[in-house]
Amino acid sequence: MNGNVTISIRSILATGVVLIGLVTAYLLGDAGGGGEARAADQPVVASATAADRTLTMVGKGQATAVPDQLVFALAVGATRPDLETALDSASRTMDRVLAALEPYGVKRADVQSTGLSMYPVYDYHAYSPPTLRGYRVSQRASVLVKELKMGGRAVSAAVAAGGNAVRVNDIKLRVGDPEAVMEQARDAAVAEATAKATQYAEATGQELGEVLTLREVTTSNRSANQNRTYELDGLMRTSSAIKAMPIRAGKQDLGVTVQVVWEFA
Repeated sequence: MNGNVTISIRSILATGVVLIGLVTAYLLGDAGGGGEARAADQPVVASATAADRTLTMVGKGQATAVPDQLVFALAVGATRPDLETALDSASRTMDRVLAALEPYGVKRADVQSTGLSMYPVYDYHAYSPPTLRGYRVSQRASVLVKELKMGGRAVSAAVAAGGNAVRVNDIKLRVGDPEAVMEQARDAAVAEATAKATQYAEATGQELGEVLTLREVTTSNRSANQNRTYELDGLMRTSSAIKAMPIRAGKQDLGVTVQVVWEFA
């Protein structure tokens, strides 16, 4: 009898432990895993709903500008028996050229030095070592003419003042204030995106609300006939009178693409 009583008590205790474990697991699962699953589901539903209430549209705008400035590369060179004399000669020629540009609105601040090179010049012989003839010095600068109507005259004046020691090349036309033109292009891009978004909203029986984001996607600078490259030198002085080189401005197209996101009212 004592043996039977002992077995029954052990069975009851084991059953109680199992029940306690099941209850604990249920309570922990309800407070942890199940609660987290529901919490994780809620943002997904909210995000999907928010996405359904927005409209994204792309707009492109373009504005045309006429270049109003001219830039050209200027090089002054001199070859002399010694380096110091070559440097001095090149510097004096450059000063003379810059002085000739002043009447055409070119200030010293509009001239930017772009390079200086110095190297020996040799005479080569068939049956003997080369002999040093002297040194070649070249000063290079970029010149900005802020008034395009003065551009051709400024180029001709530079060549006339420097003679055979001057080279002018890489003549380019440019827009002095491209940002003002880009403002027009941006306004046109936003207007196009708004017009398309309004059309789609009305077609679906909805109304546009506030703008959530606006992003500038791309910008473009498509130029037409704005760059010309010439190489002019002091040989122009052989003509009876140096005439201003004709410059035709052409046009320059600036464009922008924007992406706008609205919420529906």
